Amino acid sequence: MLGFLLFAELRVLEILLYVIHVFVCIVLILVVLLQSGKAADLAGAFGGGGSQTALGSRGAATVLSKATTACAVVFMLSSLGLAILGSRRGGSVLEQVPLPATASPEAVPSEPAATPAPAPAQEGAAAPADGSAAAPSGQAPAPEKPAEGGR
Repeated sequence: MLGFLLFAELRVLEILLYVIHVFVCIVLILVVLLQSGKAADLAGAFGGGGSQTALGSRGAATVLSKATTACAVVFMLSSLGLAILGSRRGGSVLEQVPLPATASPEAVPSEPAATPAPAPAQEGAAAPADGSAAAPSGQAPAPEKPAEGGR
């Protein structure tokens, strides 16, 4: 009974974390899109704005930048919490998939099929001068190998 209550409480916590995570994601997207860039003026388009260097002063933090930082922290913590709760469940999704039926041993042939013997040469066909067998009808004879010593 205690195990079931613990499982139910963890399930409620997981659903609550999912709701918080989705809400924070939406708020974080909106807050980032509402902010103006550091070089949003006309001089920034042409490489100006030299006073806004990476290590220079940025001025006072706005409400949007503070909201972005807070949402980012909550997003990271909720992601970590969901990862921990998901790992405790254990197992894999692939373990739930049924295995395909295997073939019975009787259905699998034990020996490969024999290759058919070549057809006998026709009586009226002349054998080639080099002593090789004649090519079957409907097929061109194989080209000769080039002489050794070439490029």
